[in-house]
Amino acid sequence: MIEAPISTPPQAYMDIIGSLIDKARDFLEVGEKLQALAFVGNLTSKQIIPVMIQSGSIKDKDHSALAIQSAALALDADFVFTITEAWSLRSDKIRQMNAILDKYGSIGASPYAIDVCMLTLETRRGVWVAQPQIKPKGISKKKRTIGVVEFRYYSEVKGRLSHLLPRKDDDEMPTILH
Repeated sequence: MIEAPISTPPQAYMDIIGSLIDKARDFLEVGEKLQALAFVGNLTSKQIIPVMIQSGSIKDKDHSALAIQSAALALDADFVFTITEAWSLRSDKIRQMNAILDKYGSIGASPYAIDVCMLTLETRRGVWVAQPQIKPKGISKKKRTIGVVEFRYYSEVKGRLSHLLPRKDDDEMPTILH
């Protein structure tokens, strides 16, 4: 992915995903880990189907992507919003990512890894991604939190958990709508 400018998703999506982000923050703040979930939704009917994401093996990930696609097709979905815990590199080490992967084998195995809450909103108009860092809450060893969520817009994203919405005849190239 190429670095993109900060851009808030359209309000219709924020009205729905804002409460999901708040719920994820609440789970962290009471000492829970986040279960990787995709929320498949239709803006017109206001229906949302949660789909658990299994990340154990490649086969598990493939099954999860298929389950999300199936829910999106059944719901005639407008969006897929995923929430997962992940590792990312500190911002000062991003340019060295390939060397770090070569040396340590993964971001998580490196001393430069930070815990983040990966938030991804896929729509027919593009993808918004936020990665707020997960930090300890106060002096607690179990309670954690995330700060301000800043989304970045991407017109192109690749990966197993992308391009999950069913194509429609009138789909256009991604553009930002506000």
